[in-house]
Amino acid sequence: MSEFTVYPAIDLRNGNVVRLEKGERDKETVYRSNPDKVAESFEVQGVRWLHVVNLDGAFDGGSGPAAANMVLVGKICKSTTVSVQFGGGLRDEKSVDEALALGVSRVVLGTAAIKDPELIKRLAPRLGDKLAIGIDAKEGKVAVSGWTETSDVAVVELGKRMIDMGVKRFVYTDIGRDGMFAGPDVEGARALAKLGAPVICSGGVGKVAHLKACAAAAPDGVEGVIVGKAFYEGHFTVRDALNAVKPKT
Repeated sequence: MSEFTVYPAIDLRNGNVVRLEKGERDKETVYRSNPDKVAESFEVQGVRWLHVVNLDGAFDGGSGPAAANMVLVGKICKSTTVSVQFGGGLRDEKSVDEALALGVSRVVLGTAAIKDPELIKRLAPRLGDKLAIGIDAKEGKVAVSGWTETSDVAVVELGKRMIDMGVKRFVYTDIGRDGMFAGPDVEGARALAKLGAPVICSGGVGKVAHLKACAAAAPDGVEGVIVGKAFYEGHFTVRDALNAVKPKT
């Protein structure tokens, strides 16, 4: 297994860095108004990857505030040397290519996996490790469109379909835990990883013990964890997080 990775999350909405509770757009907390400076601060603290989400794109598509957020994504890519994993509103090849042209290292597609599987069939062979599929779980079923709709497709079933199309990586989120500090669904991430592709776990990290639980699943295919609200609200530092997931020598 490669080194376990901590991904600080930068969620963009109306140009601000925000966090939502359980993905609900009316339960928003604004933390910063300068996303590029937030990215730079994470870089200084030693992270190698960032997880950036265009929430306006996820909710409403690519126009208006979502388009303005894309300018900010470009600024983040230019102002740091860290790798950027990016998702939110990427639902066709044009938007994916535009994101990659901004300097994004990996794109995350979620809604398209359910609503436009032919797009995934085309992208997976072309992009390889530059593509991850975001699987967002709500009571075992896959949620789409910024978590506003729940499909009738089970998480593992979608995972199987995606691997058959050539997908090499998943980002897995239990929506009910997101922003709640109750701990991520490590067992759900493990179950997905058993299909044969590494998984980045997301949603619910609230203390260092949660990070250690994720890192302990690395031999089972869980290769990273996304942390958002816990950093912004000072539950632990980036250094604490990086130290927590270092392999024991």
